[in-house]
Amino acid sequence: MSLSLVGIIFVQLFFIRNSLTNEEQQFTRNVKAALSYVSRSIEEIELRNYYNKIQPLVASGKEPDSKMIQQLFVTTDDDINNKTIIHRNTVLEERFKVPSLFFEIDADSISVSTLSNERVTKYFNNNTLDEDITISPERTLVEYSSLPELRKKLFESTFKDLFKDFPIYKRINTEQVKVLLVRELSDEGIDIDFEFSIYDDDLATKVQTDNFEKKDAYGIPIFLDNNNESSYKLWVNFPERQKFLLSSVLWMILLSVLFTSIIVVAYSSAIYQLIKQRQISQIKSDFINNMTHEFKTPIATINLALDSIKNPKIINDQEKIKRYLKMIKDENKRMNAQVENVLRISKLEKNELNISKERLKLHDLVEDAITHIELIVEDKKGYVKTHLNADKSSILANETHFTNVIVNMLDNAVKYSDDAPKIDVFTENIGNNILLRIVDQGNGMSKQVQKRVFEKFYREHTGNVHNIKGHGLGLAYVKRIVEDHQGHISVESEKGKGSEFTIRLPLIS
Repeated sequence: MSLSLVGIIFVQLFFIRNSLTNEEQQFTRNVKAALSYVSRSIEEIELRNYYNKIQPLVASGKEPDSKMIQQLFVTTDDDINNKTIIHRNTVLEERFKVPSLFFEIDADSISVSTLSNERVTKYFNNNTLDEDITISPERTLVEYSSLPELRKKLFESTFKDLFKDFPIYKRINTEQVKVLLVRELSDEGIDIDFEFSIYDDDLATKVQTDNFEKKDAYGIPIFLDNNNESSYKLWVNFPERQKFLLSSVLWMILLSVLFTSIIVVAYSSAIYQLIKQRQISQIKSDFINNMTHEFKTPIATINLALDSIKNPKIINDQEKIKRYLKMIKDENKRMNAQVENVLRISKLEKNELNISKERLKLHDLVEDAITHIELIVEDKKGYVKTHLNADKSSILANETHFTNVIVNMLDNAVKYSDDAPKIDVFTENIGNNILLRIVDQGNGMSKQVQKRVFEKFYREHTGNVHNIKGHGLGLAYVKRIVEDHQGHISVESEKGKGSEFTIRLPLIS
């Protein structure tokens, strides 16, 4: 059963791990798909912007070829005057220090329009071109998209080749990229914060957000050239990626933990009940053996006394007859006391024991209890000394039951002393309470036994359950009576050095 439980736990862990791995793989696929869309969108936007610059030329009826586009259309923006300035090849060389070979053409050998002979061809207002032609973004998009496929490819190829070495910050609008990323990631079901960057590892120039880190980032090439190659990459990383992935399988983890916990609790409960039943069975067996032993001795004594009385030599001896009758009576009382002790515990468990209380002096109860065991102590050459130092000893108690409590504790001190019993009884006042301490120098108890000494039927096993008299009810009875008197009992003991039982009871005025 334990092996099955461990197997279930491992299967659950394996299932959760696989689910997390699948979510991570799906997350990666979704991110890459979103980045692919963003990359294409950025390129499309750039191409449309470039086409916007040559649209007036196309609209005038001219048909620019790739060399004309390369020769004519390299632009810069004048943000102060809101102008767009179109330069010819010679200006590009002057501004960027790039030789004519950059375009792989010989400008002097190419016949171009008259515009190419001007250093600055024309200034285009960003709102209107040629003063009477207004180009709206919607119109540009339509016209670019409606180009014949071959012309479209020609323009794309030319633009890509022309602008591939432009600084990245001149080709990218950071806010526009962010908007595209938010849109595409949201479409893929990824609604968490992200950081991004676009750069070439070989260049210092880059476009990125403030908190971007390349660790665990996802990348995709951007601004592919005509050979489908690019030195620039768009990178995106997600600071809360792990939390997002865990949240996607959180319900599964919670359910797995819940059901596994239920199984573990049920299994633990079953094991606990089995152990408890085994302990109860052992206690029951010990109790029967101990009670049998407790009754066997007085029964044997009674039988022996009866046989002696029937002896013709004894029957006429009145002194011996009285002695044997007293022995029979004492043993009968002993058996009756054992039965009463068991019945008292049973009634206490059911709260059926009627304990009436009255004002009593604890010192008087102690003196009375000592008379019950002093003959046994003297017979074993031991002693019981009292140190009644409490100035106040008035308590609310039941005389019979509380006397039995003290007798039980003194009796234990005698029974659990291999040598002559040495017992000291102390009382003292602590605040509104009185402490009763019974100290012996007997066998003592281990820490484990101290934890269970007040349990019903519990007796320390020493290899022979009959080597010490009793049935494990005495201290359980003591504890119940003390608690019924709003008191508290505790024990301190060391194996081989004796024990000290302390009872604390409230005083009454």
